Amino acid sequence: MAIQWFPGHMHLTKKAITERIKDIDVVIEVLDARLPGSSANPLLAELTGHKPTLKVLNKQDVADAARTALWLDWYNAQSDTAAIPLDASEAAPARKLIDGCHRLAPNRGGMAKPMRVLICGVPNVGKSTLINTLTNKRQAKTGDEAGITKIEQRITLADDFYLWDTPGMLWPRIIVPESGYNLAASGAVGRNAYDEELVALELLRRLQRHYVPELEARYKLGLPVGAVATMQDDELLEAIGRKRGAMLGGGRVNLQKTAEIVMTDFRTAILGRITLETPEQFEAWRAAGLVEDAKRQAKKDARAKARGKGSGVREPHGGDDDGEAG
Repeated sequence: MAIQWFPGHMHLTKKAITERIKDIDVVIEVLDARLPGSSANPLLAELTGHKPTLKVLNKQDVADAARTALWLDWYNAQSDTAAIPLDASEAAPARKLIDGCHRLAPNRGGMAKPMRVLICGVPNVGKSTLINTLTNKRQAKTGDEAGITKIEQRITLADDFYLWDTPGMLWPRIIVPESGYNLAASGAVGRNAYDEELVALELLRRLQRHYVPELEARYKLGLPVGAVATMQDDELLEAIGRKRGAMLGGGRVNLQKTAEIVMTDFRTAILGRITLETPEQFEAWRAAGLVEDAKRQAKKDARAKARGKGSGVREPHGGDDDGEAG
């Protein structure tokens, strides 16, 4: 089952975007370059309609450069879309954003027709840090925690360029399980919405397939060549815990603490430059997720239809008590 997290303030963000979008020329969606598909919000696409969109692959300095190139090509091939890589700590990223928006909306500009831009992204994607860099001051709160920004604010990047910042927002139901795990691993999901050990195991499985040298260099487990790639994920997590001294009484490994170590090493890029998905992988995940979601909806519709065929008189005992679980 996919990880889910859509707290109350995100409903308010959804409403704010719906109200604001009619006056917007370009939408900037800040993505995590380590998970550019999973961090793209399908709800945002629905809310913004056919507005031109600039996809900013943020944190590109800690992502796999070869995979970032694949994602840039993939997004730039889409209609009314442009994509640029960015590191939120860059000294002067404003010009890249302004130029990118003007390419998408060339008829906007000047005091008579100022560029009006909405900037969005999932929680903890680095958007607030980016905005502080753009404005050269702390206009937006930052922190390594999902859901820091809670209110919309307008920022002036130039005399004829207005930027509306919105709080980080996910979507009500994540139908791609892999995306849920990737978002949790990146810190985009509140900690109360997932099990750290399960997320760390999923993360290790991805790393075992594509980033074994990074695992070996970081944890120095002293295993034979090829062992890290082939061992079970839970065995690898336990080996990391023993190596890092995350122990409980009786020689048992503290798997909770070890999971936190692994995720922190990924989030802080101590593990190296890593990207958890390619466009091809993400498209396969999404296709499978849509199939499963269609099956779920068909079952739900069938139950509703079966209830509708009843006499309308509720039985005193044994009535339909079938509910929908998230």
